[in-house]
Amino acid sequence: MGMALGLAAHAQQAPAPATAAEPGSSFKGIIKLDVRDSKPDWGPFTPKKAPAGAPNFLFILYDDTGLAAWSPYGGRINMPTLDKLAANGVTYTQFHTTALCSPSRSTMLTGRNHHVNGMAAITEAANGFPGASGRLPDQAATVAQILQDGGWSTFWVGKNHNVPEQDVASGASRKQWPLQKGFDRFYGFIGGETNQWYPDLIEDNRFIDAPYGPEQGYHLSKDLADKGIAMIRDQKATNPSRPWFMWFNPGANHAPHHAPKDYIAKYKGKFDDGYEAYRTWVLERMIAKGVLPKGTQLTPLNPLPKDVANAADYVRPWDTLTADEKKLFSRLAEVYAGFSEYTDVQIGRMVDYLQQSGQLENTVILYAADNGASGEGSPSGSVNENKFFNGYPDTIAENMKYIDVLGGPDTYEHFPTGWAAAFSTPFQMFKRYAEYSGGTSDPLVISWPKGIKARGEIRNQYHHSTDIVPTILDIAGLEMPKTYKGVEQYPMAGVSMRYTFDAKPDDATQKKRQYYAMLGTRGIWEDGWLAAATHAPLTGKGHFDQDQWELYHVAVDRSESKNVAKENPEKLQALIKAWFEEADKNMVLPLDDRSAIEQLGVERPSDEPARERYIYYPDTAPVPEGVAGNVRGRSYKILANVDLTAEASGVIFAHGSRFGGHALFIKDKKLHYVYNFLGIKPEQELVSKVPLQPGKQTLGMEFIREKTGEHGESIGRAKLYINDTLVAEGPMKTQAGKFTLSGDGLCVGFDSGDAVSQQYKSPGRFKGGKIDLVGVTVEKAQYLDLAKEAQRLMQVQ
Repeated sequence: MGMALGLAAHAQQAPAPATAAEPGSSFKGIIKLDVRDSKPDWGPFTPKKAPAGAPNFLFILYDDTGLAAWSPYGGRINMPTLDKLAANGVTYTQFHTTALCSPSRSTMLTGRNHHVNGMAAITEAANGFPGASGRLPDQAATVAQILQDGGWSTFWVGKNHNVPEQDVASGASRKQWPLQKGFDRFYGFIGGETNQWYPDLIEDNRFIDAPYGPEQGYHLSKDLADKGIAMIRDQKATNPSRPWFMWFNPGANHAPHHAPKDYIAKYKGKFDDGYEAYRTWVLERMIAKGVLPKGTQLTPLNPLPKDVANAADYVRPWDTLTADEKKLFSRLAEVYAGFSEYTDVQIGRMVDYLQQSGQLENTVILYAADNGASGEGSPSGSVNENKFFNGYPDTIAENMKYIDVLGGPDTYEHFPTGWAAAFSTPFQMFKRYAEYSGGTSDPLVISWPKGIKARGEIRNQYHHSTDIVPTILDIAGLEMPKTYKGVEQYPMAGVSMRYTFDAKPDDATQKKRQYYAMLGTRGIWEDGWLAAATHAPLTGKGHFDQDQWELYHVAVDRSESKNVAKENPEKLQALIKAWFEEADKNMVLPLDDRSAIEQLGVERPSDEPARERYIYYPDTAPVPEGVAGNVRGRSYKILANVDLTAEASGVIFAHGSRFGGHALFIKDKKLHYVYNFLGIKPEQELVSKVPLQPGKQTLGMEFIREKTGEHGESIGRAKLYINDTLVAEGPMKTQAGKFTLSGDGLCVGFDSGDAVSQQYKSPGRFKGGKIDLVGVTVEKAQYLDLAKEAQRLMQVQ
């Protein structure tokens, strides 16, 4: 602005002497009245180039995978791509994470601890405290922003789960989305999980549909690999000298566990010996491979005292199971294994492309997981994981109905807690437990043919997910700035792992201290010692001041099998003090162990305040559940103003999927309302007693809540209306929690992704007339006059 005004002034007077740019500018040229007498300087306007020979980075991050799952670590799940990378690089045996998804991913984005990132837990559990805001602060620049400014192309493929749920909406702020956090391109899903057959997809900054369906061979892992290859290929077509950074985050191995039948079949019978036998078998393999020291002991399957433990995390001994239970539990593990290997093979296509295109030699590949194996499937497993998040029990009889279709589109499954413990061998517990390594110890393999001489070697240095960013920046020759875009930055908590590339397996680690805290669990590691406070997550028990602290000398007891607190009281007290020091420094308090329903149900601020009436229009993008009208635990109404022809049919309103959701639709000239309660058959359905007639009218339903059920569900009656005429009614129950963590948002005129009801096929588009609007009301007033209600909705739209 200053230069432009200055030139305008020069035009009104005699030629002035040559001038440089205004103070503070980096422009070094000369500016005169005439461009022919001026000297340009392209310096300030030339994008920064990465150093010559700078490497590419491919960071592959799986979900929900303990140390004992994969073949490079001795596990039973075959990982051909990871095996090759491990043989061509180094395998880490003491890599740790935060014990949960969003927090771990935030540390791998910024190099800061998860509470500093505002990620005390998953974004859906955010609350109004500095360490739990669910939003990455401006004081924590991402590795992508630094690499992007340094001359790298930056790509994010797959899972995100670092955006507040209220911002996952077409009209919401994009400030926390990948493209605003330093990534040039994004293709994947924003939430914590998604259906692998019918995913909720976003490309760059917009919602999109999957390119084809499972009937045509679609699976998200394949699609993500296709997109990853395409992004690199496109970049090399125009900017071949530019290095790139890709964060590749498959849905595997997070629930729902979905895989092609032929990959599931590869593991038929492989887990029939049960999870206790697997623990014994895999421990021997891990020791033989050098992943664990000789003499490492197994820990108890159910280590927590009953007064501390969460019953939902109990492991049922294999020899107490019925024949059907053993058959079901084994098959659930087979699906998980097939899912993991299938995804690894898709990643292998990316690695093959890099080799064929001459890029593999100078590509740093990091292959890791974000937390231990998941125990969210309950002691008996589930064909619909959403039951766990709704506090609703599974039954073996219900689950056995699906045994022949496990892993396919008809299930949304999760294995039982026993397999979570087995795949997290030899440690205590699993995902969500931050006091023990069962929740935090994860695989990590790094391969860089040009930069790492080691081939097939083990590294035992203790490291943490906060160390990923310092390692990448160290290799890239970049630093995290003290001030970024005018904002003073929080210091990074991690250290570079690059020194380990040339280290001996048992050289000392450069990591000094690491605290842990997740969902009420907590611990701290320092100099080979771990202090752990016994507390189970999501129990709502509180009383953290009464937690009993345990002490493990992990330098000599890798599995944390022997509590030596009584023998070392001074060491324990020093570590407890250190935990509180780290808690203060990293904004950890307050601790929160409330139930999943309590935490996920917290009302959070958003651009749009909560209201009693919501208006939706046809053919807009699906509205995510986090910002849609909240019908949970209350009476509600759905009203649609329509103009029908004699051939009208299809979906008027739909929200959710076959695993939990509800839909209002027309079929065979009759009005239907289905509430699919957690996928339990038969569907709860109301059907009009009379056929619909052509013309303008109001169609709708009302649920009147009467009481709370045994598991928090709402019990009441539902009524179906055509104009002001009651055409059907009956008893109904509705979910206490969300329909799903995977998306499947609210739709008008169609049903995105997986269909709510088996009465129609997705997308079930409405035809034969026009939908003006659909209103969802959640006020306490009963449904007294539907026609007047519809008229009011029209007036406030």
